[in-house]
Amino acid sequence: MIETGLVNPSHRAATFGLEGLSALHWNLVDEALYEAAIARGEARVAAGGPLLAETGSHTGRSPKDKFVVREPATEAEVWWDNNGAITREAFQQLHADMLAHAHGRELFAQDLYGGADERHRVSVRVYTEKAWHNLFIRHLLRRPDRAELATFVPDMTILDLPSFKVDPKRYGARSETIIACDFVNKVVLIAGTAYAGEMKKSVFTFLNYLLPTKGVMPMHCSANVGPAGDTALFFGLSGTGKTTLSADASRTLIGDDEHGWSERGVFNFEGGCYAKMIRLSKEAEPEIYAAVTRFPAVLENVTIDPMTRQPDFDDGSRTENTRGAYPLESIPNASLTGLAPHPKNIVMLTADAFGVMPPIAKLSPAQAMYHFLSGYTAKVAGTERGVTEPSATFSTCFGAPFMPRHPSVYGALLKRLIAEHGADCWLVNTGWTSGAYGVGHRMPIKATRALLSAALSGSLSKAEFRTDPNFGFAVPVDVPGVDATILDPRATWADKAGYDRQAAKLVKMFQDNFAKFEAYVDTDVTAASPVWRMAAE
Repeated sequence: MIETGLVNPSHRAATFGLEGLSALHWNLVDEALYEAAIARGEARVAAGGPLLAETGSHTGRSPKDKFVVREPATEAEVWWDNNGAITREAFQQLHADMLAHAHGRELFAQDLYGGADERHRVSVRVYTEKAWHNLFIRHLLRRPDRAELATFVPDMTILDLPSFKVDPKRYGARSETIIACDFVNKVVLIAGTAYAGEMKKSVFTFLNYLLPTKGVMPMHCSANVGPAGDTALFFGLSGTGKTTLSADASRTLIGDDEHGWSERGVFNFEGGCYAKMIRLSKEAEPEIYAAVTRFPAVLENVTIDPMTRQPDFDDGSRTENTRGAYPLESIPNASLTGLAPHPKNIVMLTADAFGVMPPIAKLSPAQAMYHFLSGYTAKVAGTERGVTEPSATFSTCFGAPFMPRHPSVYGALLKRLIAEHGADCWLVNTGWTSGAYGVGHRMPIKATRALLSAALSGSLSKAEFRTDPNFGFAVPVDVPGVDATILDPRATWADKAGYDRQAAKLVKMFQDNFAKFEAYVDTDVTAASPVWRMAAE
């Protein structure tokens, strides 16, 4: 076997049973991975320098193909209603078969960290058969310095082989695709999908399992911090605005997707960003646009002009879930430490497909817990396979697919931390206004930014508020620079009776969804449940 690159000599491939490879490339730098991806026909270079790759039939995550090894050590720890199970025997057979599949092949390995806080991070070794996958994960996790690589010992190992097609009967799987997690031995096996996001979400899932035992809150959120050290968190599913709204030129970006909240404050899990590219605008999102149109960004499923090689970010013909991956240093105002103080503001983002929610509302602590456990949003087209248009959904903790433990574990942690540090909580709708999806339109990003700016500066707290008749939260009546009409969702609808029907429907959905959490929360949280009331004309 040919080996290239830098690795701790005492922890080579033999530690994972990868003998017999034709070549194993260790910790190659961006330039070398670019060269390899192009030479192997995996990718092309677009205008400006980003690497352009396609993920085939899998243009989003496959959450129904994700499984956790079920055995005595995990039986009482994992939320099995939310997590598929695989037996220890099936996992071991899958592991052995994937290693046999790798025999004689060329693989790429990266030694990386998940987590900026050295007290709570995990050391991750990632093996990939695609060079561009190795570049992707090198962007998305945190890189040790060269001296640390010489002594690196992994806590967790990922083997990613898209060319391995799963036999569902052999492993008790659902399809030819699988993401199998072994929490005891800290191994993740990914097969049958070339969607690179599965790797980063596997690390997130592992941290979501590990950190609560240490009293650390893992969060599916972006984060930034203002000049005065005022940290803000933005919870939300993919497509709700975490990346866009946290990339604010007036504030320092901590990260766009995954963070922990520890006794010291907030820390980024990642070393890069994974932004949605569809309809990306240089004018509206200049920092992100600049980051993804130059080296060393990786563009996924973005179409380009065959002559000029200019990316067409408005083209969703392959998927609405076009993506761009880039290291944090590509953003001028990003924090390279990945560390920030305890948050002063917590923002919960929802893309309300019904057009019922206001653009912003202030939440009491009990309401914040209610909406965190509810996790109401819309699945945005393309983020998951089979989702072709937005549809209302509830994803508890704004990240149910990545939550191996019961939501009450994360809810209790967040409730304690909010109480200890006195953070203000806000609900922001980046979804639809003036009607439901298909009739109304997306909330203007200019209005959303203005409202968020007022919330984070503290000025919004001094505004006049009304109480929403259905949800009970406080909604500002007038905010400088924002059309007052948009603050009252019902007023934006031409069909007021239609609004009332949609509001009644959404309230009932909230009530039905939250029934499963009532046994795990205090009465003040259950009292925060919405109650539909006919609007007074």
